[in-house]
Amino acid sequence: MSSYWVKTPWWVKRFFSKELVWNMPQNGKPTVYITFDDGPHPVATPFVLAELQKHKAKATFFCIGKNVDEHPDIYEHMLNDGHTTGNHTQNHLNGWTTDNKKYLGNILLASKHISSACFRPPYGRIKISQVRILHKKKPDWKIYMWDVLSGDFDTELTPEQCAQNVIDNIEPGSIVVFHDSEKAWERMSYALPRVLEHCKKNNWNLEALPKN
Repeated sequence: MSSYWVKTPWWVKRFFSKELVWNMPQNGKPTVYITFDDGPHPVATPFVLAELQKHKAKATFFCIGKNVDEHPDIYEHMLNDGHTTGNHTQNHLNGWTTDNKKYLGNILLASKHISSACFRPPYGRIKISQVRILHKKKPDWKIYMWDVLSGDFDTELTPEQCAQNVIDNIEPGSIVVFHDSEKAWERMSYALPRVLEHCKKNNWNLEALPKN
């Protein structure tokens, strides 16, 4: 049994609704928001970009600063293709186990490589005190969580189960998390094309989160 929610419960979203973004409002054509954490990666990210281009889809990449530093060409490719990027800390820090000063410093270090007012905490773990410190330091920033977690990082999950996690739970307004990483590759590379096809069959737009 997994130790994470595939579909974030409504009460969690409501409790943290003022500080964190879980879903996107719908205006006009139904739209879903696919996001990727932990890249850029030299194999996974180019695959993702090719799949998105094939489906004329836009997405948001929450990047680790050190990975952007190592793969600046792939990061530029994301931007040139019209996708948005977000900050995922410099070293993929867990906010629950990191003191506030170090955590904020790591985010600001990543912002030297990632020009974005979008942030997602690694593992989804961030203290309320860290949320408030970040909002005080960067008032225009938005902290994006998610509505649907694919589970592609879960090595006990089959690629088919990963795809079904998303297909069974995605709906207009959903923010969905995949990972463009080595660990997630087997499951993500199977699930993503099927999820994109599912969205197109439902006539849903596939858009990036706003730059802010």
